[in-house]
Amino acid sequence: MIVLLAVSALGLDRLVNARGFQLYGGITPRVETSAKVVALTFDDGPDPAGAGPLLDTLAEAGVPATFYLTGRELAQHPELGARIAADGHEIGNHTYSHERMVLVSPDFVAREIEDTDALIRATGYAGEITFRPPNGKKLLALPRYLAEHERRTITWDVEPDSYPDVAASPARIVDHADEHVRPGSIILLHAMYPSREQSLRAVGPLIERLRDRGYEFVTVSELLAHEGR
Repeated sequence: MIVLLAVSALGLDRLVNARGFQLYGGITPRVETSAKVVALTFDDGPDPAGAGPLLDTLAEAGVPATFYLTGRELAQHPELGARIAADGHEIGNHTYSHERMVLVSPDFVAREIEDTDALIRATGYAGEITFRPPNGKKLLALPRYLAEHERRTITWDVEPDSYPDVAASPARIVDHADEHVRPGSIILLHAMYPSREQSLRAVGPLIERLRDRGYEFVTVSELLAHEGR
């Protein structure tokens, strides 16, 4: 019995954390394509500590990105959300509170997503709003809600600053991304908080490195349109 419980727990943990599988609806960790296109995505925020410099770097490079923002921080810093939209970036939903979306009720899921959608629209952003669960975790209520509303879950396949030894240095972040990226990749970075200065400093060099390899940067919605091409 103990062994069966342990196996069941392991299976549940894998399901909760799986980047490419969920029980309902569509989930995308990367896009199958032969085109050398990648999506650069940023989670959390917007936070004033790094939002401005990050947006300046992207503007200077002429790169569109996708920002998965929390409703709570959008409510605190609406001017930053408005700038992200005005600069032509895509905005995705990362829940309101950044709570783990695992053992939660359908009503909680609906509030977290719908309140954040409203704040995203208030920025002036008019495009598709894709969804990314905090820490990539999901189980039943969240995927079911998304499937019922024809919303896609976007995860990632390259996450250089998720590893402490890599995240300690901009050069390591760039090298890790360069080593793991492939056509259709979705790159995850956290670059707006004071504790993420190394990630912020890595953005410019990472763009330069991948461009030198012939990659084009697109938003998540644009990347999805390359599926099978």
